[in-house]
Amino acid sequence: MGVKMRHWTCLLAVALFALPAFSEITLPNIIGDHMVLQQGVNAPVWGKASPGERVTVAIAGKESAATACAAGKWMVELPKMKSGGPYEMTITGEDGSVTLRDILVGEVWVGSGQSNMQWPVENTNNAEAEIATADYPEIRLFYVERQVAEKPQDDCNGSWMVCTPETVPIFSAVLYYFGRDLHKELGVPTGLIHTSWGGTPAESWTSAPTLAAEPDFQPLLDQWKSIIDGYPAAKAAYDEAVKKWKDAVALAKSENKPEPKKPNAPIGPDHPHRPSSLYNAMIAPLVPYGIRGAIWYQGESNASRAYQYRKLFPAMITDWREKWDDDFAFYYVQLANWRERLKDPAESDWAELREAQTMTLDLKNTGQAVIIDIGEADDIHPRNKQDVGKRLALIALAKDYGRNVEYSGPMFKSAKFKNGKAVVSFKHAKGLKTSDGKAPRGFALAGADKEFHWADAAIEGKKVVLTCGEVDEPVAVRYGWADNPDVNLYNGAGLPACPFRSDEWPGVSADKKVR
Repeated sequence: MGVKMRHWTCLLAVALFALPAFSEITLPNIIGDHMVLQQGVNAPVWGKASPGERVTVAIAGKESAATACAAGKWMVELPKMKSGGPYEMTITGEDGSVTLRDILVGEVWVGSGQSNMQWPVENTNNAEAEIATADYPEIRLFYVERQVAEKPQDDCNGSWMVCTPETVPIFSAVLYYFGRDLHKELGVPTGLIHTSWGGTPAESWTSAPTLAAEPDFQPLLDQWKSIIDGYPAAKAAYDEAVKKWKDAVALAKSENKPEPKKPNAPIGPDHPHRPSSLYNAMIAPLVPYGIRGAIWYQGESNASRAYQYRKLFPAMITDWREKWDDDFAFYYVQLANWRERLKDPAESDWAELREAQTMTLDLKNTGQAVIIDIGEADDIHPRNKQDVGKRLALIALAKDYGRNVEYSGPMFKSAKFKNGKAVVSFKHAKGLKTSDGKAPRGFALAGADKEFHWADAAIEGKKVVLTCGEVDEPVAVRYGWADNPDVNLYNGAGLPACPFRSDEWPGVSADKKVR
């Protein structure tokens, strides 16, 4: 893996606690005891030292050296290594050395997104049993502390931990279950780097230059510029409102009346929804650590702007790959079913967001885990994170590790309309079936009037044949096109069909570009 030498800032450096007082060598927190180095690549190791100081990094009989630049920054690329360990790494400068212990070489993955990626193991199905059995000495966990930043940072707060029943409960459930499945199948050390923040939009995780380069994102940037410019006045007004509120609280208490509601603080520069703020604080410090790929679970906070997500999501993925200088694997979770199930076909911004996610498969080295069948109508955080991790792991096993496994449910291929029928063809459709043995549900047809009605469906090989009494001449078909659709189509591998539509009629989020 090639690595770009980034524009390192000199603001942050974390001294290792074992560092001799006379040494100038410091390392970012991602380089530390218990870490996993990516096998099969020239793994970067970097830090700070005195300007002009020669630094040598040695591990497992291999070594590489670099000279610190005028800003005191250095980076080496270790020669490729096979999985193994534990090893010690010695980093030696002119005035001292640092030794890192219990280092493994294996597979490294980043997990990012919003609350469903942040969701911890302790809050999933069968949590007690899952935690009790989480004794995996060769799985290592790194949890990036949540922070925001106006500019890209050199370091983040966090440390590598061995996976145990004591360390796993608050770790990302999706990332852990994904990594555990890979570890069991591959039998190699596995490093998992968790960096997520609940409720955040994709623009927070995308660098400023990438956002500025796309005109479609300009309204969003303008909105935030207005928020930041207006913050001092908004904060002053808020402070004055708080003073009045405190007086009102005192009066209410003296009169034995309910306390008034406290004023809401204004959104400001340190808000996690600010574009690029989480990229700066929680992604940039990880670059250029050697990784195999990333998994992503996000989209809920961008659903109202689903058409914009068609550009934003691929732009974010490309942005990360450019920063790492590596077209690494990027696999993501499509939005689950959620909210009340409707009686009749209707428009849905969540369906449009799922469509935008599916369209992102046009980027190379991407994959999508469909979970339209395991959501919960009354909870945006479904507890079944095991199947989410498993479906992501299937993609990695097939695409990255050469396993002969089916990794996708049925995917829309084409639709033909003739004699009042629609014939829909699918990819990944071997053993096409329904989960309950009944006729397929969730299909709708529309004629030229663009009014959709539920269709009768029958499976014929790798195709589904549709008819509808209310639509004599169908011109469009949709499947699972709802916030919480009633669907039951699967393939022989037990993976659900991906929601889709054959039409391109403008949706409810077509013109929305700001929050």
